[in-house]
Amino acid sequence: MILPGLLFEELGFQYSGPIDGHNFEHLLPTLENVLKMKGPVLLHVITKKGLGYEPAMKNPVWFHACPPFVLETGTPAKKAARPSYTAIAMDALVQLAREDKRVVAITAAMCEGTGLTAFEKEFPDRLYDVGIAEQHAVTFCSGAGSTGNEAGGRDVCDVPPARV
Repeated sequence: MILPGLLFEELGFQYSGPIDGHNFEHLLPTLENVLKMKGPVLLHVITKKGLGYEPAMKNPVWFHACPPFVLETGTPAKKAARPSYTAIAMDALVQLAREDKRVVAITAAMCEGTGLTAFEKEFPDRLYDVGIAEQHAVTFCSGAGSTGNEAGGRDVCDVPPARV
């Protein structure tokens, strides 16, 4: 049987949690107690993005890193006058992918935040989402880039994509 926090305690951390991060009557005293602890401490707090704000609860991905918005409606305060750097980069990436089937996109659970939704829509078989594992994304890119067909290796496009 695995007890919550046992792994962290075996690694030398003092563990507290999990606690409801929306319950201030429980959270604040817990924070005060954790501040008194000596050594490394892991405080496990569970929250729900947008809790209590209906627009954020309906669209948590957009509210992850949103522009200024109208509080009453949750809609953007104004339309951007120019395209964002992300939009420009993604338009260029999609155009490159149209011209070269070897172009793939790799993301670490941030398809929407990095603008890769347009790429995914047009090339679903060429988008790789490694989940929240940035280190793996870098390693995957390195491996994919080093196995070109000229060297007799397997092209990354031959590896089936996956969404976590």
